Amino acid sequence: MQFVEISTATIALPISPKSLLILLEEKFISLAQSCSSSSHLHQIHAQVVTNGLHQSHYVVPKLISAFAELRNTRYGRCLFDQMFDPNSVTYNVVFKAYNQNGQYKDVVSLFRKMMELNVKPSCYTFPMVLKSCGKLSAICEGQQVHSIVTKNGFITNPYVGNTLIEMYSGVGESEQAYKVFSEMSLRNIVAWTSMINGLISCGHMELARNLFDLAPEKDVVLWNTIISGYIERKDLETAYQLFREMPHKDVMSWNTMLSGYASNGQIEACEKLFKEMPLKNVFSWNGLLSAYAHTSRFFDVLTTFQQMLYEAGVLPNDVTLVTVLSACARLGALDLGRWLQVYAQRRGYGGNIYVENALVDLYAKCGEIESAIYVFNGMVRKDLISWNTLIGGLAMHGHASAALTFFDDMKNAGVKPDGVTFIGVLCACTHMGWIDKGLACFQSMANYSLIPQIEHYGCLIDLYARGGRLCEALNVVKTMPMMPDAVIWACLLGASRIYKNVEVANLALSHLVHLEPGNPANYLMLSNIYGEAGEWETVSKLKVTMRHSRSRNVPGCSMIEVHDHVVEFYSLDERHPKTEEIYVCLRALTKLIQPLACQLEDLELEQ
Repeated sequence: MQFVEISTATIALPISPKSLLILLEEKFISLAQSCSSSSHLHQIHAQVVTNGLHQSHYVVPKLISAFAELRNTRYGRCLFDQMFDPNSVTYNVVFKAYNQNGQYKDVVSLFRKMMELNVKPSCYTFPMVLKSCGKLSAICEGQQVHSIVTKNGFITNPYVGNTLIEMYSGVGESEQAYKVFSEMSLRNIVAWTSMINGLISCGHMELARNLFDLAPEKDVVLWNTIISGYIERKDLETAYQLFREMPHKDVMSWNTMLSGYASNGQIEACEKLFKEMPLKNVFSWNGLLSAYAHTSRFFDVLTTFQQMLYEAGVLPNDVTLVTVLSACARLGALDLGRWLQVYAQRRGYGGNIYVENALVDLYAKCGEIESAIYVFNGMVRKDLISWNTLIGGLAMHGHASAALTFFDDMKNAGVKPDGVTFIGVLCACTHMGWIDKGLACFQSMANYSLIPQIEHYGCLIDLYARGGRLCEALNVVKTMPMMPDAVIWACLLGASRIYKNVEVANLALSHLVHLEPGNPANYLMLSNIYGEAGEWETVSKLKVTMRHSRSRNVPGCSMIEVHDHVVEFYSLDERHPKTEEIYVCLRALTKLIQPLACQLEDLELEQ
C-alpha cells in the first residue's frame, strides 16, 4: 500500500469547511478500513492527528476497529483514552474490540469506568458486557449489569434479554435465566432458543424438551438445538426421531445428526446418514472423517479424503487437513503428509496454528525430527500443544537433550507446562537413563500446581526400572496415590527380564493376570524370563496355563508407504496379492544380513 499524504492544502475546491471536514473523515475511514498493516495504520493515524481529527467521534472509532482487526487493541485503547468525551458509540467499539480478542476482563473494567463517568449506555452496550461477564463466570458483575439494564429501561429489549438468558445459563443459574425469560414482554424465536439451550447446558433436558414442545414457532435453529441436546446426552434414538420429525432440514441439521453418530462411534449409522444427505458441504465430510478417525479407521480417513477432493470436488478446510494429517501420522504416510503440507500452503493454511501443529506431529511421529523442528521454528504463533508435540516427538525418538532444551525454551517463552509436557520430559529422561534429572522434573511439577497422574508415576517407575533400580520402582508403586495399572506392571515385568529378577517378575505377572487375563504377552514375557534362568519345568507349566486360558497372541503388524499408498503387513500373513514376491525378497534379505549378524555376535563375544 502506498500512502498518500492528505491535508486541507491539497483540496482547492470552493467548498465549505464542514463539507471539507466530512470529505476528510470519509477518506480517512476508507483508508483505515482497507488497511492490512499496522505500520500503515499508524501513518493514517498520524495524518488524522495532523488534520485535527483525533477527537472525531466518526473517525476514531473506525481507527480503533481497524487496529482491533489487526489484534492491536492496546493501541486502539490509547486512541480511546486520548479522547476528551468519548460517547457510547466509541465505548461500544472498544467493547467489541475487546470481545473479539477475548479480553473480557477489560470489557468489564471499561464498563465500570463508563458508569463512573455517567456515560449513558445504549442497547448495544449491554449484550457485549453481559457476554464478557458470562465468559468470566462473573455472576456478581453480571447481576450488577442486570440491575443497570433494568434501571435504564432496556429490560424489554429482546436482544438484551436474550444475552441475559445466555449469561445466567452460562454460569449455571438456570432459575435466574428462566425468570428473565418469563418476564420478557416479547419472546421471539431467539429468546425461546436461548432459554432452551440454556436449560440443556445446565443439564435440565426434560425441562428443555417441555419448553420446546410449548414453543409457538420452531425454526430450524431451534430444532437443531434440541437435537444437539439429546446428542450430548448420548440419546441418539430420541435425537434421530426428532430429526425425522423436522418439517424442514438444512445442511446443518444433517451435519448435527452426522456429528452425533460420529462422536458416539456409530460408524454404520454415520455412513448411512452420509449417503442419504441431499447436500454435503465440507462440514459433512469432516463429520465422516472424524468418525473414522475416532474409531482408528485411518485408512478410511485417507480414502474418504481422496473422494472428497477428487470425486466430490469439495475443498477442505483446516479441520479437514488436521484430521487427515493426524491419520497420516498414525499410518506413517509421510509422502502424503508432505503433499498435504504443500497443499495447505497453497490454500492459505500455511500459517494456521492447528495445521502447523498437525505437521509437527506428523514429522515427529514419522521420525523426521529435522522437518518437525523446521516447521516448529517457522511458526509465527506457538501454543502449548505446539511445544508439547515437539517435546514429545523428540523424546519418543531418543533426542533427550533437544527435548530438555526446548522444555527450557518453552518456560523462557512464558508458556506454562502442563501434565502432557512433563510426560514428554520424563520420557526423554527415561530413554537416556537420566534418573536424577527425571526425578527432579517429576518433583518440579508442584512448582506449576500440577498433581502427578498415573501416567507420570508410570514414567517415573519406568525410569527407575530401566535403570535397574527395581526396589525404588516398587517403592513408587506401593506409595503412589492410585492403583497401578497394567502398563506399570508390564513395565516392571519387562525390566525384570532385563535384570533377571524372577521375584519381581512373578509379582508383576500376578497383577497382570488379574488386570489383563486374556493377554498372552504377559505369559510369554515371564516364560522368557524363566527360560533365560534355565527353569524349563516352570516354562512348561506356563505354556499349559496359556493353553487353558485360551489366550492367543495377536500377530505383529507393520506398515510401509509405497507409491502414496500405505500397505499393512501381518506376521505370517499370506493374504497380500504379491505374497510370493514378498517372501522371495524377504528370504533374499535374510541371506544378505546373516553374515553381518554373525560378525556382530562375534564382536559381542570378544567384548
